[in-house]
Amino acid sequence: MDYQAIINKYYGDDNALRHILVVHSRAVADKALRIADAHPELDIDKRFVEEAAMLHDIGIFRCDAPGIECRGTEPYICHGHIGADLLRDEGFPRHARVCERHTGAGLSLEEIVSRNIPLPHLSFLPETTEEILVCYADKFFSKTHLEYEKTLDEAERSIAKFGREGLIRFRQWRNMFD
Repeated sequence: MDYQAIINKYYGDDNALRHILVVHSRAVADKALRIADAHPELDIDKRFVEEAAMLHDIGIFRCDAPGIECRGTEPYICHGHIGADLLRDEGFPRHARVCERHTGAGLSLEEIVSRNIPLPHLSFLPETTEEILVCYADKFFSKTHLEYEKTLDEAERSIAKFGREGLIRFRQWRNMFD
């Protein structure tokens, strides 16, 4: 799979949004790969992790988030689901699962229903080690401060804003990866 070709297809212009996507995704990929290298016992598919990390936010261009140059019409919380649809159409269902499962610390069906999140009423919790790893690594980087990696405490505070369930999952992942 050529993740750069997919990025080029949807983000052909050299503009601020493409820059944000690529810099953020590269930071996530690099952190995920460092974690994978530190844990050979987990037998992580590093090639897949890099590809999936580079594409996990591919759907942001269809969302409305002007602070990060997204000029679409969909709510930002839908970007993972949108990206998953794009990657399924491209023939990459495994990568699509990372897209739809990386938002927050994943989203359970109960969280989607109780918070009235505009997503299909399904569980979008990461399941495989690779899905969890990309989701975990993503929590250390924002798209508004591209040059900065959050500390563990800062990442936890960001996750905590969205509820206790996600924070519990994040802490379980911390124990697995750190």
